[in-house]
Amino acid sequence: MTIRSAARASVLVLCTALAASVALPAQASSIGSIRPQAETAPLYDDEAGGDANADDPSIWRNAADPGRSLVIATAKQGGLRVYDLEARQVQSLPAPAGPGADDAPGRFNNVDLVNGLRLGGGRADVAVVSDRGNDRLRIYRIDRNRPGGPLTDVTDPAARPVFSADQAEINEQKTAYGLATWTDRKTGRSYAVVSQRNRTRIALLELVATPAGTVDYRQVRTLDLPSSFRLPNGAAWTPCAEPGELPQVEGMVVDPADGTLYAGQEDVGIWRIDAGLTGTPKLIDKVREYGVPGTYDEETEECTPGADPGYGGKRLKADVEGLTLVTEADGDGYLLASSQGDDTFVAYDREREDRNEFEGAFRITAASAALDGSEVCDGAAALNAPLGTRYPRGLLVVQDGRETPGDGDREATGFKFVDLGQVLDAID
Repeated sequence: MTIRSAARASVLVLCTALAASVALPAQASSIGSIRPQAETAPLYDDEAGGDANADDPSIWRNAADPGRSLVIATAKQGGLRVYDLEARQVQSLPAPAGPGADDAPGRFNNVDLVNGLRLGGGRADVAVVSDRGNDRLRIYRIDRNRPGGPLTDVTDPAARPVFSADQAEINEQKTAYGLATWTDRKTGRSYAVVSQRNRTRIALLELVATPAGTVDYRQVRTLDLPSSFRLPNGAAWTPCAEPGELPQVEGMVVDPADGTLYAGQEDVGIWRIDAGLTGTPKLIDKVREYGVPGTYDEETEECTPGADPGYGGKRLKADVEGLTLVTEADGDGYLLASSQGDDTFVAYDREREDRNEFEGAFRITAASAALDGSEVCDGAAALNAPLGTRYPRGLLVVQDGRETPGDGDREATGFKFVDLGQVLDAID
């Protein structure tokens, strides 16, 4: 999540008040309202809470027993959390420390899964995590029945930084940030697509199993998205940010059917790219703030927006954050995007032939006084498959960036579990 302008902050306050109200009927807005079924215990980004900050989830389906499936989620400096379908924590794994006392600590940002990775003479499902603090990927083998917890770290000790040349560059934290995985159906090779914090660069990394039973990775190629844009009036526009920072990408997802990468450049919009990072990226939707000039204020560390020239999109309010796919066997389905600036989720047609056209939008609002909705959402993950009796039509898990645990003034985050069937009904 990047710097917010004062105007954007006021909008968030208003949206918070609206989302907190469950008295408004759904028909009062063209945007559907969906209520979560469960939520994780709040995470606190302070010393008492272990510097844990919810960010990005993924859903692992237990094919042998779908009711015992898992949600694996990042907690930034707090490491990884693993939850069952009741949103109860079943494992917590710390992020590794930096190599020295003055070096940046580990900070887990995004997570995605690879099913059936060749590993140790067989195949295994693994969770791949971007460690922003150490500028590396970390890989965890998944075994639901393993004593002590389902995740085991199988990262090769020789794994090198993704973007940095040395520890000094790592400490500057222009490091591994957003992440999505995919397996090329033609070759069977598995990859991670990783974005760089405060830069527009995306790297394609092939995951490589070693004879020791660990997983390493090698860089295949990189791609740089634009940082400046030519507007219809001929002017050049660059999104306002802190000096030295470029418009970064975080939310990403790859369509496994055709290897299409969707990448959310937070203050720009959603790009459609070949997951092999070849060809020309296409911007399929823009944020409303696209083209709006801004002035960065050193004292407030915020951007003050200027006059809107009217070149932005209609549906996404910056930042574009969590992207996830709802896949269907016939190739249909949806691309879902978190529109962080107005606490909504936007659905696009999954099929490229239909130009990823807009299909609908919804909010996740409070189910009760004890179970609130999702606000300022970062990561999201959907799985369109039965998960036992709890979620027979699938599951959507979203980050809640403004959890309300009722614990004094401590700021908290968490994850909301949503019946995917209700989401599909709302979009339809």
